[in-house]
Amino acid sequence: MNWKLSDIVARLGGELVGADLGVARVAPLESAGADDISFVASAKYRKQLDSSDAGALIVPATLAEAASAGGRSLIVTADPYLYFARLSQLFYPAPVPVAGVHPAATLAEGVDVAATSEIGARVVLGRNVRVGERCRLLPGVVVGDDTVIGDDVTLYPNVTIYHDCRIGSRVTIHSGAVIGADGFGFAPSRDGWVKIPQVGRVVIGDDVEIGANTTIDRGAIDDTVIGQGVIIDNLVQIAHNVEVGTRTAIAGCAGIAGSTKIGANVVIGGAVMMVGHITIADGTFIGGGTLVNKSLKTADNYSSSYPLSTYKEWVSNAVHLRHLDGLAKRVKSLERQLAAQQNKEDSEK
Repeated sequence: MNWKLSDIVARLGGELVGADLGVARVAPLESAGADDISFVASAKYRKQLDSSDAGALIVPATLAEAASAGGRSLIVTADPYLYFARLSQLFYPAPVPVAGVHPAATLAEGVDVAATSEIGARVVLGRNVRVGERCRLLPGVVVGDDTVIGDDVTLYPNVTIYHDCRIGSRVTIHSGAVIGADGFGFAPSRDGWVKIPQVGRVVIGDDVEIGANTTIDRGAIDDTVIGQGVIIDNLVQIAHNVEVGTRTAIAGCAGIAGSTKIGANVVIGGAVMMVGHITIADGTFIGGGTLVNKSLKTADNYSSSYPLSTYKEWVSNAVHLRHLDGLAKRVKSLERQLAAQQNKEDSEK
């Protein structure tokens, strides 16, 4: 689908500079051609900008003069990356549901599916499941008894949602995700582990996206809650009774232990590990690979990862770290000796 630049500006805003071209696709700077539009977010991409063959560019005002060299057409906007995201949605809109229930789907007693929704082959819906308007449940999806799914939800193939969960509207859950499995609740005894029934739910707010093979456990007694506008990457583990605040982002391979309370607008990097029963303040940023072993009550940028080094350097540093406590004690002892010596010298003056 081709879009005239003037039509794009009419829909998304921004200022058109140069000829009103038609563009066929959104493309990276390096591979864009004369019929393509690309974007430049900041001056650090100036080299790629100068060598790009893109017919049109989305740029901030600070790069407009440089980007227009050679008569290239521009859309000038305050946030080119955000503009690029919205433009991509114009070029690649989400598929429209093909309303109806596939003959190979299995629907139990009491299921209520809106007439505008699509239920694919081998989908299994348990007793009393409710599916809202314009949903797409693609092949192999399994939804447990008494679960409620809002409007405009997409469940990709082989998503599993256990019983009695609540899924908001405009939620996307990617393949292999499991929502509502039992939390890891066991009490020790002399005879082994005694399972604690997990009787809470998973409650997912509106406008949430959950990546492939991510798992969100149901609560032990209270619910596990994912707030509105949260985005969760692939292969994330969220344990029972975790609460995730609105518009928080969690990158791939993060692990969040039980009963952790995460605030709003938090950014959690890849492979972050969190112990349970802690609180994370609104607006906190946690760098990739960080171990969070205590509550973060003040919003800041936190990181505990060691920089990459050669094995030889790592071994050498590890030896020093092993003796760090002894070194600290020696430093304190030397400080006391120096203070005593200084006091003696001062008294003799």
